[in-house]
Amino acid sequence: MQDTNPLLKRENTHRLKAIPFHLFKTEHFLPAIKASLEEAKAEVEAIRNNPEPPTFENTILALDMSGELLGHVSRIYFNLHSAESGPELKALAQEISPLLSQFSSSISTDPKIFERVQAVYKAEVEGKPKPAIPEDLKDKEALKAAERYRLIERNYKSFIRGGALLDDEDKKRYTEISMELSKLSPQFSNHVLQAINKFELHVTDPKDVEGMPATALAQAAHTAKLKGKEGGWLFTLQPASFVPLLTYCRNRELREKIHRANGSKAFNDEFDNQDIIKQTLKLRKEKAALLGFDTHADYVISERMAESKENVQEFLDRIHKIAMPAALKEVEQVQDFARELDGLDELMPWDFGYYSNKLKEKLYDFDPEELRPWFKVENVLEGLFIVAEHIYGIKVKQVDDVPTYHPDVTTWEVHDRDGSYLGLMYMDLFPRDTKRGGAWMTSFQSQGLHSDGLRRPMVSIVASLTPSTPEQPSLLRIDEVRTIFHEFGHALHGLLADGYYSGLSGTGVLWDFVELPSQIMENWLYEKEALDLFARHYETGEPLPQELLEKMIAAKNFQSGVANVTQVRYANLDLAWHTTDPESISEVDKFEDAAIEPYRFLPPVDGYNMSCSFGHIFAGGYSAGYYSYKWAEALEADAWSIFKEKGIFDPDTANSFRENILARGNAFHPMDLFVAFAGRKPDPDALLKRDGLI
Repeated sequence: MQDTNPLLKRENTHRLKAIPFHLFKTEHFLPAIKASLEEAKAEVEAIRNNPEPPTFENTILALDMSGELLGHVSRIYFNLHSAESGPELKALAQEISPLLSQFSSSISTDPKIFERVQAVYKAEVEGKPKPAIPEDLKDKEALKAAERYRLIERNYKSFIRGGALLDDEDKKRYTEISMELSKLSPQFSNHVLQAINKFELHVTDPKDVEGMPATALAQAAHTAKLKGKEGGWLFTLQPASFVPLLTYCRNRELREKIHRANGSKAFNDEFDNQDIIKQTLKLRKEKAALLGFDTHADYVISERMAESKENVQEFLDRIHKIAMPAALKEVEQVQDFARELDGLDELMPWDFGYYSNKLKEKLYDFDPEELRPWFKVENVLEGLFIVAEHIYGIKVKQVDDVPTYHPDVTTWEVHDRDGSYLGLMYMDLFPRDTKRGGAWMTSFQSQGLHSDGLRRPMVSIVASLTPSTPEQPSLLRIDEVRTIFHEFGHALHGLLADGYYSGLSGTGVLWDFVELPSQIMENWLYEKEALDLFARHYETGEPLPQELLEKMIAAKNFQSGVANVTQVRYANLDLAWHTTDPESISEVDKFEDAAIEPYRFLPPVDGYNMSCSFGHIFAGGYSAGYYSYKWAEALEADAWSIFKEKGIFDPDTANSFRENILARGNAFHPMDLFVAFAGRKPDPDALLKRDGLI
């Protein structure tokens, strides 16, 4: 198998060294993982047993570059696990994840390897001044020296956090915990996907879908046909399907039915995640305790920009204090409106989106659905790339000679203003049963030093947007357009990386800094100067009318109080899970209800539980870190104020953001990078000012 396994082939004749997805089969993955794992073990063993005194090159850099083939194969596997996998491929995670976890733990807990890492740390970092960001960012040698310092520092800290100082018994337990956690995460994710795929709401009476936009009905009718239903409309728990129903459908019963289904995914059903949550929390707490931390949150946040859970809580509490009164007024306004319009005396969660939208229509003479004709997906992508060209000078061109893992996937070659190659981008934008929900950006290959020299990145954007139907093209809601701008911001963080060591390059920054590049990109969507570049009616080619643009911008801060409190609620729920002794948690639903009660502005609903489908914290990298979205949004609001002051396409501002933020990756502490861009520390109230709350 090894000789013929396409995942293990090192030679690549493709002009971009693109991944040959068309050659991969499910049966290739496990043998490829095992073979590349053995190779990685041999590489690490060579570092461990090197008779030469430890140096940066033979220890730190060697570790950073070890396991290259294993990293390549595992990235392909886990990306497909999320984006395109059937039951057989998914099932492999239960064997693959523990193998990888055990290998990682075996390195971080190896005393001989740690001894070498520590020796280099003491020789080059301990007691030495931290290199400052060079005034001249074209000084590659100064940047490389700073990266060298940072790579040593990060490696040393990762060993400490990986159990290097534990005794043998605790090291064994640390490894066992890591392996168990690696099994639970994909189980949680698979359960959520199964719950999403099982639910179907088939409607045949036209009276039941009154109020629904033609676009949404066309999509629902198409879905019904695809699923073999006789006539009518089929709604699912994909956002592109259920969000329009909750926003426009007059039938309250249907709104309630789909809202309850979405609010109870993987809770008290055949895909129930409650036990997985309890197991995960106990294991995370035990792991943190082994490393000397009181809670999982203390462990996680100690290596984040925020530095401590107390700082996070203070940050969230300030937003909550200011936003909650505004949110309560906004909800009261919707309640009064619903009572006036339809005699509705008690506003429930499945009512809020519907009546909020009706109220928005009344206040601003604006319905976001009106925007769809100007946001055909192909036009949005073209516009996105034109906007990026205006900001950074880059050029994005679709290419058709790159293999993909699914027919829906498109491929794009990215070049800098001087014609030099920046990287390859995959875009996988529409829902399917083999893809988990939501949207994300990921990397198949990072920029930086590899065994064959410096490589450029391969990044991927995955989403579940409104697809086309035989009757009409894919026309996007404004929030879907915002999603694409957001994920492309992440992609730019990877594509514009300009570091030397791949272990510090691209999006691998401290977690509460990673959303800054993505969230700032959303701002251009609300600027006339940017929209004029691409917002054209899909049938007439006419630009977005000035009147409609003004309404969209005027409505941008509509219910900003509710939006802020909602995000703070999620962040505090995450913190509650990861600061509470798991032994004291007996019932998942009751714990959640108590945790979110201070942030509630609508009546609670029996049978609801968001934690059981909260993949960000139980199946992703945001445990004790969901606050990062809000933290980075505060940074983004401040950074955007500089663009607004200087001009949204001001070349000096754009170049400074690119060179100081996007290009630097994790070469410097995020605060230093922000100061280098802004000339000052961030304004803590920038977000609240931007959202009109202060």
